[in-house]
Amino acid sequence: MKQTFEIEPWNVVTHTFDKADKRLQESMTSLGNGNMGLRGFFEENYSGDTLPGIYVGGVWYPDKTRVGWWKNGYPDYFGKVINAVNFIKINVEVNGEAVDLDKDQISDFELNLDMKRAVLTRSFTLTKGAAKLAFTFTRFVSAAQKELAVIRLDVKNLGTDSVDLKLRSALDADVENEDANYDERFWNVLNTTQNDHDGAVVAITKENAFGTPRFTVGMAMHNSTELPLVDEAQPSDKEVVNAFSGKLAAGESTSLIKRVIVVSSRDYDTQDKLEAAMIDLSAKVGHTSYEDLLAAHVDVWAKRWEKSDVVIDGDTAAQQGIRFNLFQLFSTYYGEDSRLNIGPKGFTGEKYGGATYWDTEAFAIPVYLGVTDEQVTRNLLMYRYQQLDGAFHNAKMQGLDGALYPMVTFDGIESHNEWEITFEEIHRNGDIAFAIYNYTRYTGDTSYALHEGSEVLTAISRFWADRVHFSERNQQYMIHGVTGPDEYENNVDNNWYTNYLAQWTLKYTLEVLDEVDADQAAKLNVSDAEKKQWQDIVDRMYLPHDDKLGIFVQHDGFLDKDIKPVSSLPADQLPLNQHWSWDKILRSPYIKQGDVLQGVWDFIDDFTPAQKKANFDFYEPLTVHESSLSASIHSILAADLHEEDKAVEMYERTARLDLDNYNNDTVDGLHITSMTGAWLAIVQGFAGMRVRDDKLHFAPFLPKKWTSYQFRQLFRGRVIEIHVDQNGTNVKLISGDPLTIDVDGKDVALSR
Repeated sequence: MKQTFEIEPWNVVTHTFDKADKRLQESMTSLGNGNMGLRGFFEENYSGDTLPGIYVGGVWYPDKTRVGWWKNGYPDYFGKVINAVNFIKINVEVNGEAVDLDKDQISDFELNLDMKRAVLTRSFTLTKGAAKLAFTFTRFVSAAQKELAVIRLDVKNLGTDSVDLKLRSALDADVENEDANYDERFWNVLNTTQNDHDGAVVAITKENAFGTPRFTVGMAMHNSTELPLVDEAQPSDKEVVNAFSGKLAAGESTSLIKRVIVVSSRDYDTQDKLEAAMIDLSAKVGHTSYEDLLAAHVDVWAKRWEKSDVVIDGDTAAQQGIRFNLFQLFSTYYGEDSRLNIGPKGFTGEKYGGATYWDTEAFAIPVYLGVTDEQVTRNLLMYRYQQLDGAFHNAKMQGLDGALYPMVTFDGIESHNEWEITFEEIHRNGDIAFAIYNYTRYTGDTSYALHEGSEVLTAISRFWADRVHFSERNQQYMIHGVTGPDEYENNVDNNWYTNYLAQWTLKYTLEVLDEVDADQAAKLNVSDAEKKQWQDIVDRMYLPHDDKLGIFVQHDGFLDKDIKPVSSLPADQLPLNQHWSWDKILRSPYIKQGDVLQGVWDFIDDFTPAQKKANFDFYEPLTVHESSLSASIHSILAADLHEEDKAVEMYERTARLDLDNYNNDTVDGLHITSMTGAWLAIVQGFAGMRVRDDKLHFAPFLPKKWTSYQFRQLFRGRVIEIHVDQNGTNVKLISGDPLTIDVDGKDVALSR
């Protein structure tokens, strides 16, 4: 693997500008604040290969589904995030010539993402003819004010002669998406204003044929600089520019500070209200100093890190990895808005459409429970509750009862067009049910499960009850025609994980129904006959098993494959998805990510050590880990089995998946939802954290390369700090009421 960035504990930094790695560098230096975000593309025009991308949370477009052979039940559109108005644009001219790093001679290059402060800086020395200047671009997307982004440009003349410097700060709506079925442009400009130091663009998404909402976005900029204003005509009906130009004497410096306000129709129901808010907010930040805006932003991040930072001594690469993962995760989502969720690429690229997947419930919620206030996770659960009507629609489109939550969505309606994924990977329904259980078990708060959650669980259970079929020959319930978490197996029968989750969901729903009050029971209207049917499915669900091997069989027929370990494959055939045909992959025994092992992780205390070992020893050697979600699960299970070297190997893979571009696919964006894996591997894996009968348990070990590690964890109103080194484990209560926990099988009473 090519080492693109240097290894530092708090920074992602490189001093090499490699044009071949431009897109990779853009992905790695993405910024966001939950409400909006952007890739690390340049402020000034760049004529080489680049992927500009600015994204606004919840703003998307229904791009018409494009398939060669239409099947009943296909969604009409593929929902996708759309590249928004380019608000960072600052073009630079030196002595009348445009600065373009694809062509110009530069030195002293540095690209530096400061994760502690959530600030990106880029600096270089430009030699252009006789001129020599030092440039530093600094940007942040404010965590203190969701509508605010700030870009600062500092320029110093290092030459012996004065230079003519021109800066053109713009808002440019002439943008495109690479991921567009028909090469459409998605924005229509409604209004532009251009003043001396200010400008604004208001744009609306183009009309669509599907009745989904159109989104209006307003962006206002305020520029402050000592350079004289240049009176320029507006260049087009899609762009506004404030231009400044003047002479910069030898040794002299100047700067431009660009404050940008971004508002959308998600928060304002009329264009008039949106524009009024945009103008008001822009005026307020225009009168606030750069230093104060930056300090407020940094202060929010300091509070986040105080709760969540994981400190590793003895392994800087491991330290950088966990911090990068948490940084990008929090940049994407911190729970302020229950209308938003966590896209697999977040604000870092267009792939996966920027929408919500099952990754949130399966992988993100366990992390947010441990590092943020309970309300953050509750907002993620409310997101699904608010989209229950869409889930009813999805099930109806398949001719089924109940609710089928979408594989990919912005609004609850399925908007993905791969049949084998969209309509066969139905285990996601069980993952959403499991998230309700996970939240309730961890927090002790039953209020969601007994109210909104009981509606979700009932609707999902009605789907499962209709989706199963009864085999008269076997006298068992089965589920045919599915895809499990392992997407290298399509249209299989009786995927163990899917069947197990369906069985568990019905059982858990029946338990919740026993606890709801009379009013809620009347609202749910689950008859005794329904309950009896659900219990029968629980009792007689078919779960593939092989007694000789002692394993749960991934699906019917899996053991009939040519079972050979990944280690038998030539290295030049990996990753499989970049070298093999899809037909060859589907016929092979090779597993993209944990499937049976995903279920073993979910219910890790429900299986015996012998069961866990047998399944891990059988399936892990067949796993190619070509899903970003794979390594963390294997790390946790390896730790549970005391296979510490394998646990650390898998941790290093999940923690540095993007930093080291393991799967050669980071150029189109980061793997945000899998960035939960590093925290899970440390806390659930190395530290052995479990919740059993309302009590926290830890069974830590120290990786050989590390001298110590430490993390904080929120649990039921407390903040607990766990420190592990060669001398053992030390746990202390940072805040909250006294608590007794279990460490290595012994009770430890914590108090302040």
